[in-house]
Amino acid sequence: MITFNFQYQFRFVKRTLYRLWIGKMVQSKNKKIGDVNYIFCDDAYLLEINQQYLQHDTYTDIITFDYCEGDVLNGDIFISVERVRENAQQYSVTFQEELVRVMAHGILHLCGYKDKKKAEAEEMRKQEKWAIELYEKMAVDNCKK
Repeated sequence: MITFNFQYQFRFVKRTLYRLWIGKMVQSKNKKIGDVNYIFCDDAYLLEINQQYLQHDTYTDIITFDYCEGDVLNGDIFISVERVRENAQQYSVTFQEELVRVMAHGILHLCGYKDKKKAEAEEMRKQEKWAIELYEKMAVDNCKK
């Protein structure tokens, strides 16, 4: 089951579309959804998690805790809405586009993709692009219904 939790309130619509999109991403990677929790929060909340659990004293847009069992995806994906907004401005994309990228990033980590080394980061960017294109196609198809 995919759940959306909010420590930080913002306009988050089309939850059904997000769930379908995430399910399609996961299915295409030959994985299954177990319990995946998205927690949307502010910078301070995510900084505290970063300090406490990862010993990093920096702001970040996303932290993914992986509890996967085999091909079943389980995890907590914390996303700083404030950081997503700032990144969107910095990269000249809409908030929605950056949110989709970051949401996909968390799922891709649960699917086994890494991003610490240069080659891994390049593959992660390629997979994010694929996921964004999938979302856009599904959003267009959903509008036609």
